[in-house]
Amino acid sequence: MADLYPIKVTVNGKAHQCSVQPRTHLVDFLREDLGLKGSHLGCEHGVCGACTVELDGKIVRGCLTLAVQADGAQVQTIEGLSATGVIRDLQEAFVRRNALQCGFCTSGMLMAAKELLETIPNATRAEVRDWISGNYCRCTGYQAIVDAICDVLQQRQEALA
Repeated sequence: MADLYPIKVTVNGKAHQCSVQPRTHLVDFLREDLGLKGSHLGCEHGVCGACTVELDGKIVRGCLTLAVQADGAQVQTIEGLSATGVIRDLQEAFVRRNALQCGFCTSGMLMAAKELLETIPNATRAEVRDWISGNYCRCTGYQAIVDAICDVLQQRQEALA
């Protein structure tokens, strides 16, 4: 068994001190050590986006990021975002537009959509499609997901007007 390395990481606002193997991926640490099952393992090559989490405010692929790389960092998972209500409007739009079916990709899609809304608050439909292009969905055909994100973009813009 490989040596264990101590890490200190804040996940969803809660500090954790753990010991991990150097090869442990962040998504495995979150799911297995902390019991946060919202981020999923899909391709394990960083292609599908199901394992997306925030690391110090930027989305990363949890299957490509090692847990030791999160030492001293802030990690936000879908559970944390859901609990704070930060993405409630996105979640409601996904339900309203039937933008989720099996739900496997949903956490990664929501994480990507949140970052898009923060980065390009006046994004066009084409920019939405481009932004989420790194997240795979086998069920919806993407149209409903794009519609849901565009709904929230419009709602947020109208709220500012």
